[in-house]
Amino acid sequence: MTSSADAKKKLAQLMAVFVPEDRVLIALTADPDSIASALAVKRLLWRKVSHITIAYHNPIYRPDNLAMIRLLKIPLKTFRRIKGEHFSKVVLVDSQPHHNGEFAQFKINVVIDHHPPAPQGPDVMFSDIRSYGATSTIMEEYLRAAGVRPSERLATALIYGIRTDTGIFTIPDVQRDIEAFLSLYPYASAGLLRNIQSSEMRIADINFLKEGLRSYVLRRNCVYLHLHPSPNADTLVQLADFFLKVDTVDMTVVSGVLGDRLVIIMRYLGQLGRWNNVGKMAAEAFAGLGSAGGRRTAARAELPLARLEKELDDLRSDTIAAFVRKKVASARPRHPARPPGPAKTAGGTAPVPKEISLLPPPPPLAPGTGGPVLLPEKKKGGQQ
Repeated sequence: MTSSADAKKKLAQLMAVFVPEDRVLIALTADPDSIASALAVKRLLWRKVSHITIAYHNPIYRPDNLAMIRLLKIPLKTFRRIKGEHFSKVVLVDSQPHHNGEFAQFKINVVIDHHPPAPQGPDVMFSDIRSYGATSTIMEEYLRAAGVRPSERLATALIYGIRTDTGIFTIPDVQRDIEAFLSLYPYASAGLLRNIQSSEMRIADINFLKEGLRSYVLRRNCVYLHLHPSPNADTLVQLADFFLKVDTVDMTVVSGVLGDRLVIIMRYLGQLGRWNNVGKMAAEAFAGLGSAGGRRTAARAELPLARLEKELDDLRSDTIAAFVRKKVASARPRHPARPPGPAKTAGGTAPVPKEISLLPPPPPLAPGTGGPVLLPEKKKGGQQ
């Protein structure tokens, strides 16, 4: 956790980048954490610069993200509706310049993010990259250092950003995120949070879930799924998160072709020790084929199809699916396996062998009742 003095020092360094005449663009890849962080930056710069615009480059399909934007009345623009030369300063939140080629059109001045940095680091006037669970947690520190009491809308957004990026605090090392959550919670709206969280799926998504349940492959506690056709990257993320809820699944790899690129979403529970890091795994598996990386529990790769044509005999769905499985398996370290659970396939579940059952046998049933036999309570002295 950053000390109060350090937080105020970082705040002063951040604010020194701006002058009152600045027209500021806050750029992002839209998701709850980045949108909430952008709102926090906007609040810090309120009345300190002449104009602020929040803009994103990616399509937004997920119902919870759309509900967050609608219910919290968050003003956003797409990159297509803005011109970089209209802004004197650009702030990039919850991402870094090398994460997406769309950012190359801007001269970025500030980077605030929680993902692992590139080896050389961003070439900007000010950067704050920390290994927190969410960028929203970093922004909570800035708000506290500035003495800003967050509005209900801002607090709700930041809490939802922390909740989503930490997987409801299921990733390792989330102590600081929990502290930020508790600090913000008194100012947030529980009703708005409930409404945002309940908007998880559209009717149209059910068909893709059905296809995923029909065609997934399970190997070494990892679900692989190549979705064809693939509607959008958000659907791939939804499926990766969905399969991670299965009891014997520790990792998911969901891929799909979107336009001229193959998008691969990877998720990892992070509960079996520290030998797995899907961010490093993605970078190793798809090195030289496109952009790939992330953090310990979540990663993404985007590979141009033109590059894959040189690697594969064809670009049929089954060929791509086998390629992804092979690449991930080769980069995945071997580690001690946990006791096996039921063998899961798309066709069903095999029974658990008796010798690995850790549960006591159920009590006997009383004849003719269908209920358990109630044994008399043992009296003191061991008599019955």
